[in-house]
Amino acid sequence: MGAQEKSQGNSNSMQRVKVYRLNEDGKWDDQGTGHVTVDYLERSEELALFVFDEEDNETLLLHRISPDDIYRKQEDTIISWRDSEYSTELALSFQENTGCSYIWDHICNVQRNMHFSSLNNEIFHTMNSELRELPAVELSTLPIILKTVTESGIADQMRLTELILNDQDFFQKLMELFRICEDLENIDGLHMIFKIIKGIILLNSPQVFEKIFGDELIMDIIGSLEYDADVPQVQHYRLFLKEHVVFKEAIPIKNPLALSKIHQTYRVGYLKDVVLARVLDEATAASLNSIIHSNNAIVISILKDDSTFIQELFARLRSPTTSAESKKNLVYFLHEFCSLSKSLQVVQQLRLFRDLINEGIFDIITDVLQSPDKKLVLTGHSHTVLESGCKPSAVLCCSPGRNSTFWTFG
Repeated sequence: MGAQEKSQGNSNSMQRVKVYRLNEDGKWDDQGTGHVTVDYLERSEELALFVFDEEDNETLLLHRISPDDIYRKQEDTIISWRDSEYSTELALSFQENTGCSYIWDHICNVQRNMHFSSLNNEIFHTMNSELRELPAVELSTLPIILKTVTESGIADQMRLTELILNDQDFFQKLMELFRICEDLENIDGLHMIFKIIKGIILLNSPQVFEKIFGDELIMDIIGSLEYDADVPQVQHYRLFLKEHVVFKEAIPIKNPLALSKIHQTYRVGYLKDVVLARVLDEATAASLNSIIHSNNAIVISILKDDSTFIQELFARLRSPTTSAESKKNLVYFLHEFCSLSKSLQVVQQLRLFRDLINEGIFDIITDVLQSPDKKLVLTGHSHTVLESGCKPSAVLCCSPGRNSTFWTFG
């Protein structure tokens, strides 16, 4: 399957850029404007940067991502590198800093996986102290598990990740032990479980994240991170999430996967920005951001394909029986929905905006612009910018510390 075909399934990868090439006179030549994505090379497991011309979809740039330290991020909107194939400097200038950050995180993740793969091939199998198995998850073995997690070298960390993933009940047993320690007020045990969970998160494994951020485990995982020995008082993250974060739907979202992703996105963001803010390394923070971006794209993709949902949204906006407060929330929802649709590929964006126009979005914007509520008028203006093809900064659908159409704080 070719890159262009594959990119159809990569719903949150396309970002608008200008491509520049450094000429012999030391000046940057504009090579054209298009959309960049990270995708697999045809008939290969190697990943590359593709830039497709926004007018005719021709390939403006194809660059195989290198494991070497050649990439530089500048001024939040530029990524440049020395390209050996072109024997010159190349640069991508992004329309938005969020797009630049997204592609930069992608490049860093690809390089990290390359390095791990290289280590796996060259070092892992020659290690004399290779991990063979994990001890049983029991109170008496917590010190051994902690030592294994926190003192492993890079090659052993890879083996540790493999062993954790192979043990289907590892996290269930560990969280069951956490609940027992909490019931017994076993502070030493709780401190060890905190360090174990923190160490496992810093392994930065997407497969591990998939397990621990699932609906079944994530609240216990967050609970275990309340017991940091370096913090004088026990934290109350779960209490905050249960009692002070209210899930408010401007319009009912019935798809269970969309709802699950909305809840997960908020919790992962809370974990990144609050719970582990002072201990996360840059690579792990980037991986958590990637989960958030991916979830946003999944939610938008589900909602845009639900014709009943779109129709109900506009029916409520037009209905004379909808209260002013409800209508305001619906407008904010529509604004956020359009903002997040930037994660879709350009063709999907155009189809969505066509559907929104057919439903009468410009009539809604006209009404909003006549509102005495200045904040609402500003939102309506942002809608016109979005619909005209310009794209203001994205608003994460479930970001701690800010109000959202999906979440508010009580």
